[in-house]
Amino acid sequence: MAEKIQKTNAARLLDSKKIKYELIPYVVDESDLSAIHVAAQLEEPIELVFKTLVLRGDKTGIFVCVIPGAEEVDLKKAAKVSGNKSCAMIAMKELLGLTGYIRGGCSPLGMKKNFPTYIHTTAPDYDYIYVSAGMRGLQIKMTPQELISCCSMTVADLIAVE
Repeated sequence: MAEKIQKTNAARLLDSKKIKYELIPYVVDESDLSAIHVAAQLEEPIELVFKTLVLRGDKTGIFVCVIPGAEEVDLKKAAKVSGNKSCAMIAMKELLGLTGYIRGGCSPLGMKKNFPTYIHTTAPDYDYIYVSAGMRGLQIKMTPQELISCCSMTVADLIAVE
């Protein structure tokens, strides 16, 4: 691994738990922060690139959903698994203050607080997946099992079905 890649809070958290991972840099396009763009840059199937969404439930407050990059979160399913009647995405201006991360660089690892975190049911099907390393232009490649255990994630059906 190249030494010049900057370690993020997410990477330091994994180091502290002695969890194996790779930091994979990619070219950022400020006009396209989508996971689809990231997957193309990584030359990986979009199913392996997961995005981190921060939501607020009406009962439990802030929680996190990690879903395949091309999918949309189903707010009804997310509310149900998180013990809420309803939920919504947080306002973009709240993201940095709540998580320590910016849009396009929000990692489920190393947030300011340990929010309840849910990951879509397809994640454990893969040998490895990608999540943001906590900054634009850097992804973490690791096994879904280690990500799930490291973040005490709950595996749940979270995506909207067409």
